[in-house]
Amino acid sequence: MSAASHTAVVGSLAYRERLAALPVSFNAMLVPEPGNRYFLNAIAVHGPSGKIGYVAPEAARSRYEAIKSAAAAGSVSCSARRAGADATAQGAIEVFVDLSAFPLAE
Repeated sequence: MSAASHTAVVGSLAYRERLAALPVSFNAMLVPEPGNRYFLNAIAVHGPSGKIGYVAPEAARSRYEAIKSAAAAGSVSCSARRAGADATAQGAIEVFVDLSAFPLAE
């Protein structure tokens, strides 16, 4: 995963136990949540043991339609990795996903 493709997964503090069980690198499922009452463009991120957070809002807004379209055709996955100690020490970012396969909205 290149530095340019790192997109933060947010809200992961609610999923601490699932995060602790994650390998360093894994395949994540992306699940659009059109009925999410807090964020219209919410994209949930699921690891091997279930939901681990959401694609950061700024990235979700620009890629929501592409991911939603892909999800309508079947499940959507991408590579993911746990954040290093430097990222987790500065904030609540525990996981990054690679969304480079999904085009930005114009």
